[in-house]
Order: sequence, then structure tokens, then C-alpha cells
Amino acid sequence: MAIIALVISLPFLPILALLIKLDSPGPVFFTQIRTGRGGKNFLAIKLRTMIKDAEKHGAEWAKENDPRITRLGKFLRKTRIDEIPQLFNIIRGEMSFIGPRPERPEFIKTLEQHIPFYKERLIVRPGLTGWAQVNFPYGASIEDALQKMQYDLYYIKNRSFILDLSIVLKTIKIVLLGGGR
Repeated sequence: MAIIALVISLPFLPILALLIKLDSPGPVFFTQIRTGRGGKNFLAIKLRTMIKDAEKHGAEWAKENDPRITRLGKFLRKTRIDEIPQLFNIIRGEMSFIGPRPERPEFIKTLEQHIPFYKERLIVRPGLTGWAQVNFPYGASIEDALQKMQYDLYYIKNRSFILDLSIVLKTIKIVLLGGGR
């Protein structure tokens, strides 16, 4: 499925690359270490939505109306188009279509100190989309991470074809209506 989705989106990538380059200086793609199943780190690939050197002072959560997000980046995030290159991560077996959001190791280290059993969400592959992603806004605090983890644990405990189908349909709605952040 990831290969089919990648083939369908391939014609749009050069156009998106040009728009990203015209919008702000910097690379088209953005790579970042994320933690996957079993705590194994991998390099996640996304379309760049922030200004170059957005985290030169260290890792920080994106916040609402974040000044580091480019004009085009706002659209790419809202429609979740910036996630398309993560299809490569799915093909490589580092991610799946549905699961908890892949988190950064720096944030996991902090969150596991504040949220009991935080690492439990690492028993499944992280997903391109997931129950927490479609039901809760983008998290920007420890409190948000706790709420999202509850959705993640619900998903892990109740995984099924029907739940996955529900997540896919909600994701399509978000992409088409621009309901992301």
C-alpha cells in the first residue's frame, strides 16, 4: 500500500519541492531521529515546513502560531502533506500506516520521567496516522502528551480492522478539509 501511495504522490513531489524552495531557503526534505518499535531509533523523512535552523537552540515542541513554520509549511501541516515522504519509512519497515506518532528520543526521555509507562506506546510500530493524531490536536506540552498517550494505549489495546478503517477515514477527512495543525 505504501508503494502505491508513493507512486500516486510521486508526480506532486517535484511541484511541492519547487514551492518549498520558493517559499524559504533550505532543503526540501527534513530528516529527524525518531523512536520506533522497541525503542529503536530511525531517521524520519518529511517535507520541510519550518525555516532553516529552526532548532538551532535545541529541540522544542511546535506551538500554535509557531513563528518557525513557513507560509507553505502551514498549508502542508494542515493537510498533512508534509508526511508523504514517511511512506519511505513504511516501506523500510520503520513505521506502519497506523500507530502512535513517532516521537523524538529527547522528548521520550523527558516524557517517561513525567508519565508512567510512557514507553508502553513503543510496543508497536509508530504510524503515519493514528488514533491520537485524528482525535487530539498537535501536542505541545507534557499534559498534551499524557492525553495523547491515553489515545495511543486505547489504540494498542483495541487494534482492529474497524478501528484502523475509522482512523483512515478520519485521516482522509483531515487531509481533504485541512483539519491538521
